[in-house]
Amino acid sequence: METEPLLTGDTNGRSMDYGSRPRNGNLCEENVKARRLSYSATGDSCCIDWDNEGLHIKQALVFIEDAIQYRSINHRVDSRSLWLYRWYYSRTCQWGLGVIIAVILALAFIERPSSLSATSDPSYKQPPWEPPCGLTESLEMICYVIFTLDLTVKCYLIGWDEFLKSKWLIGYTVVLAGSVIDWMLSLTMDCNESLRIRRLFRPFFLLQNSSLMKKTLKCIKRTLPEIASVILLLALHLCLFTMFGMLLFNRGEDAEKNEEWKVYFRNLPQSLTSLLVLLTTANNPDVMIPAYTLNRGYSIFFILFSGFGTYFLMNLLTAIIYNQFRGYLLMSVQTSILRRRLGIRAAYEVLCSTAQGTPSAEEHVEGVPVQKFLQVMKRVQMKSYYRQVIVMKAQQVPGGHIPLEAFQKLFDELDKDWIREHPPLPQYSSPFLQRLQFIFSHYYVTVAGNIMALANMVCICAILLADSSKPVSERDDYALAAVNCFFIVFYLLEMVLKIFAFGWKGYLSYRSNIFDGLMTVLLLAFQISIFAMYRFPHPHWNPALRGLLSLWEMVRLVNMIIVFRFLRIIPNIKLMALVASTLVDLVKNLRAFAGILVVVYYVYAVLGIWLFEGAIPAPGNSSMISNTSTRNYSMECGTYEQLGYWPNNFDDFAASLVLLYNIMVVNNWQVFMDAYSRYTTGWSKVYFVSWWLTSSVMWVNLFVALILENFIFKWDRSHESTVSEMERTKLRTTVQLMFREHIQEPTEEELMSQLHQHPHLHLNQ
Repeated sequence: METEPLLTGDTNGRSMDYGSRPRNGNLCEENVKARRLSYSATGDSCCIDWDNEGLHIKQALVFIEDAIQYRSINHRVDSRSLWLYRWYYSRTCQWGLGVIIAVILALAFIERPSSLSATSDPSYKQPPWEPPCGLTESLEMICYVIFTLDLTVKCYLIGWDEFLKSKWLIGYTVVLAGSVIDWMLSLTMDCNESLRIRRLFRPFFLLQNSSLMKKTLKCIKRTLPEIASVILLLALHLCLFTMFGMLLFNRGEDAEKNEEWKVYFRNLPQSLTSLLVLLTTANNPDVMIPAYTLNRGYSIFFILFSGFGTYFLMNLLTAIIYNQFRGYLLMSVQTSILRRRLGIRAAYEVLCSTAQGTPSAEEHVEGVPVQKFLQVMKRVQMKSYYRQVIVMKAQQVPGGHIPLEAFQKLFDELDKDWIREHPPLPQYSSPFLQRLQFIFSHYYVTVAGNIMALANMVCICAILLADSSKPVSERDDYALAAVNCFFIVFYLLEMVLKIFAFGWKGYLSYRSNIFDGLMTVLLLAFQISIFAMYRFPHPHWNPALRGLLSLWEMVRLVNMIIVFRFLRIIPNIKLMALVASTLVDLVKNLRAFAGILVVVYYVYAVLGIWLFEGAIPAPGNSSMISNTSTRNYSMECGTYEQLGYWPNNFDDFAASLVLLYNIMVVNNWQVFMDAYSRYTTGWSKVYFVSWWLTSSVMWVNLFVALILENFIFKWDRSHESTVSEMERTKLRTTVQLMFREHIQEPTEEELMSQLHQHPHLHLNQ
């Protein structure tokens, strides 16, 4: 997990490294005593103190790992700090920190108001289990202690000067202090406080722990001015048409012709709300029906409004977000590439040594000794396939030393696609077995398997269609079970023959085979269970042998797995494989966007509980409603009460998340806005409109922009590939690779300038 902020080095000077700066100007002597490395760089040569050979190996090791993970190298470089640094960024430590963040975020589900109930409908909701005072608070304090240790380690590793430059770490300190103070106040009130301010602080722990998430947030902040200009245009469009609507549908003397005014244009807030909802098409064509009934010419007003606003301005907003955000994301990726090149350059500088290896000589040689580089690469934490390629190319460098240019090119392998090679086919001595291997390793065997899977789906659909109108007692379980048994035997035979043709390793090297084999094993297990409980399928199966599940229920589970198994066809259809791989890449490489969306959901859910908890009472308690104007809505068509939307509320955290998602989808979102404005106050619309702007307008368009970028990138890369080639190779698409061709490489002067400004690794100017 990435945790460091962007590079924060001062371009005008160097920060002090406490206790490590030499006093008399003799870098070599002072740094020998302090176990620090000192050298002077000139071109491709350098002078190194051999007494610190173990230290500079460790430094190069950490710098290379920083480059691989796009981390900043502005941290302490003494031996003890490097050990702590590697431990902190180890997989165990980072996963443990991620678990702690997940725990503190999940506390909202069990804190008061608790979400531990089967339903969120107040009509049927039983009193949920409430944790005793001190239970969740104890878990919180454990999390805060770990976060304090995390902050302490970060501050120590980068130094005090770098800490003062990092706004995120300063914010981390403030949030921790505020959370602990609010925690103490909660205990003094016996956990009965009405508001827990620290709930709003919790998403910060998720944000600060991912550098990619912080970069994304920075990109969003820089994109906001361009987005705001289009939103302002949308607001102007909405206001102008609101005024036209109020003038056009003004109250007349004939009461029968005032239906449009009465329902949608009675006053300014109602008119604005009606047209805002029309902008999302949620109330179309309901909003125009009263006026359209009187005169078909009134439809021109609504068509012009939605046509210009929905189809022009909203799509223009998507285009602007795509263009501007892509540019700012490119700048962020440029910074990541600078980090990688800087880490590699720093590793080269500390590995540069004399060819003779004598500590007294200050001779100059070109480049890094190959053996020393291989010694470092053995301990670097990286993917094995990248290590193998880099080591192989390093061993091919002539002369025994790696010059600067060749050293940098070695790590260009990290920017390349990983092409997975499948193991060779097993060798059989028998000509008959070789012939069988050739047949069952052919691509047409997979096509035949897909055809059989399609036939299985057709049979299931035909039987379900025939049994759809029959009661359960009259359904033909025997026919469906017999059909499934036949196809399961075929699937098992297909799997065994593929294992014979490709071998175990070759079979498992294809992800489609792993999915296919897992589904086949599950189907076989269910079929064996059916045989054990009901004997072999026959028309008069014995009901006395019924187990925990009826035959129909078990056959239905088998059918569900068969339907899911039908997804095996995706890798064999090029366009479907491309779309599926795009979705997988989005999940793997664009987690930062989902993380920020989680943060936004969390904050709005907490605010929704604070503002609207218990605002809408259960239907049985309608007599207790103080606002009498809401009583007439119980049977009015399209209202919250008539639609039975009672489970959609802000009475607990889980229900709040579901309601926010329903609003983000925008279908019938005006129903929730109308209900809460009636039960509370008209100002509640500000909350719902702000959430619509944040989620549906802003965030959905961001995802659309990134999906477009990812899909276009993969389409261009795989346009000339066949289906079989897409199955035989795996292209590793990252955010950095998506923009790689548009990124400018940092110059040698920029890299050396950054290295000379390193706060803890001192170079002779």
